[in-house]
Amino acid sequence: MLETVDTMTLADISARLAHLRQEHRALDDQIQRMAANGEDELEFKRLKRRKLQLKDCIAKLEDMLIPDEPA
Repeated sequence: MLETVDTMTLADISARLAHLRQEHRALDDQIQRMAANGEDELEFKRLKRRKLQLKDCIAKLEDMLIPDEPA
């Protein structure tokens, strides 16, 4: 994500969210296949770590879309 938060529009955030969610789903599918086949443990852990990073990034972007409510 090269853009700063200040320069991102709602459309940019929504587009980025859609891309990250798609990547997250693809990783989930790949991880499930690897677990079923007992493939490379190191690659498995790397993909799980990337999936968690995506989840965190998605959560931050979703928070940006929700306006702050006055206390």
